[in-house]
Amino acid sequence: MADAGSWVVVGLDNGGTSNNATVLDASGRFLVDRLVETPSLVREGPEVAVEQLLLALDNVLELTGTPRSTVRAVGLDTPGPASADGVISSKGATNFVDPGWFGFDFRGALESRLGLPVVYNNDGNAAALYSHHVRFGPDAWQHSSVSAIVGTGLGGGVIQSGHVVKGAAGMAGELGHVHIPLQGLLEDGQPLPECNCGFLGDAESVASLTGIEKNLLPYWLTRFPGHELHGVEQVGKAAKLLRGYGENGDPLALKVFEQQAMAIGRLFTIAANFSDPDAYFLGGGVVEAAPHFREWFLEKVREHTLLREEQRRVATVTLVEDLDMAGARGAALAALTEIVGR
Repeated sequence: MADAGSWVVVGLDNGGTSNNATVLDASGRFLVDRLVETPSLVREGPEVAVEQLLLALDNVLELTGTPRSTVRAVGLDTPGPASADGVISSKGATNFVDPGWFGFDFRGALESRLGLPVVYNNDGNAAALYSHHVRFGPDAWQHSSVSAIVGTGLGGGVIQSGHVVKGAAGMAGELGHVHIPLQGLLEDGQPLPECNCGFLGDAESVASLTGIEKNLLPYWLTRFPGHELHGVEQVGKAAKLLRGYGENGDPLALKVFEQQAMAIGRLFTIAANFSDPDAYFLGGGVVEAAPHFREWFLEKVREHTLLREEQRRVATVTLVEDLDMAGARGAALAALTEIVGR
């Protein structure tokens, strides 16, 4: 690589409410050690959102005292679904509800405004890439990993030899829509969980906030008729409160989260048989939970990740590092990789 001060790349993590930005120098050193957020305004449409990304870039450059002339490339990540080239799905997405987003070339529009190369990944892939490089460091190019990021949906990423596996249409690593075995996961009489994508019994239908709201919590409330969450008028609000109950050892909440951990473990078991990675990373809201609950959940995931003895000797199941910064940092790493040609 070049000298640290000779040039930089910027990572931009676009979200439903905020953009997070970081700067990575030519030696691979991040110049920002915290969140640097600005409003994303994506619900106001593409033109406004692109301008907000320019604002995020200028803001982080000013914060780090970095001249814009030294920026060699920009890494961009957004929520999906989107193509490998950063074209938002023609059906839109949870964060991209304005019709102007449908089929919008987000990467191309930002590149045109900046006059710089823009390297695109979806947010799950960007977080997966960062986790991989943190874990393996200089040896990242010799290893593989699979990441599951639990949020409103279930994102993910597959990294092979240090690179994101994108697939022909850019849809590789959509782990949330992999079907998982449900026998032994669901209780007798528990309805088949349905995903917003229309699938029955995929991983996201269980292991996501939407899965809790739509499938798990309504069922478990019937099994705990006296639970105080019955008094919460909206099930969506009750779902968001559930992690706090889990941290306090609430039996209903632990049943819900145990099913989520089982689902992720079964997803990782499937991954073990098609990619046999060196590491399995878990990210999402549970990573930011109280330490005792986080460790309980991770141990449940490990318990239900069925690896062969040979795999257990070489692989690890662990947490995503620096989750709130992982997207922007992964986007920056992807841009740096593009420049240095790894």
